[in-house]
Amino acid sequence: MVLPTVSPGRTLDVPAPHVRLVGRRRPARWVAATVVVVLAAMFVHTLVTNERFEWPTVAHYFTQESVLRGLWLTLWLTAVTFAAGFVLGVGLAAMRLWGGPLLQSVSFVFVWIVRSVPPLVLILFWFQLASLYPQLSLGIPFGPEFTSVDTTHLIGPLTAAFIALTIDVAAFAAEIVRGGLVSVDPGQTEAARSLGLTPLRVFRRIVLPQAMPAIVPASGNLLIGLLKSTSLVSVIAVTDLLYSVQLVYNQNFKVMPLLLVATIWYIVITSLLAVGQYFLERYFARGRRGARPFVDVLRDAARLRPRVSGAPR
Repeated sequence: MVLPTVSPGRTLDVPAPHVRLVGRRRPARWVAATVVVVLAAMFVHTLVTNERFEWPTVAHYFTQESVLRGLWLTLWLTAVTFAAGFVLGVGLAAMRLWGGPLLQSVSFVFVWIVRSVPPLVLILFWFQLASLYPQLSLGIPFGPEFTSVDTTHLIGPLTAAFIALTIDVAAFAAEIVRGGLVSVDPGQTEAARSLGLTPLRVFRRIVLPQAMPAIVPASGNLLIGLLKSTSLVSVIAVTDLLYSVQLVYNQNFKVMPLLLVATIWYIVITSLLAVGQYFLERYFARGRRGARPFVDVLRDAARLRPRVSGAPR
């Protein structure tokens, strides 16, 4: 066999053999996928063939005015409690991170107690606050009172739901924000301060952008959980989505179709929130993208044409 000769300093291109990447065979994955497909087909089949779901009834009540009013109240309660609770949670996180020993202790005890109490208990507690304090007064501590108000008239069902859910969100939001901030390397802050940046600018331009990728997913999960937790206010007769459909099926006794109406609405709203969370995560993680999948690297390597050097280096 005679090798081709080339002049010094030149290279000869030799066609590379055809390279075909063969994926690893995973029989267990195929078996699991087959089982999942069969179960999904069975589920769809029972949804279509079981007449007891009463899909025409579901379609009739899906956009009924009373149901839409309950949906609007659910969305409003979710938005205002999440906004108020998250602001309060940011304050609690700041107290825990940068406050003195007293403020740190207050923040820790608040979060500990609220996270230990179920949301339904909080709702019932604030709804029944009048049994503990029939009147709330405003005046000088341990001194004369300027004015007082009947607690029953001050804290109604909707107010009790707002206070309870806001407090519950604040406790979890405080830990979410604190966890995101402490995940940033302290060396980043020290390096920025050494360049002469003010503490506010360091927090806004250095710390917060790096903490947001950790804060956004947990906050989105908290928001979706809050949306579902608003159904608890139906126990104190707040006309949210669930209570609205309960009022309807208490009259026509079509329990399952009306529960399906509420379920579908919750799925729709949760899906929209998940889409928004996805785009927020992409926005705040845009600096972390750019790593290429390993399979793409292998394909590029297979397409490279080997070069044979004609002279020793």
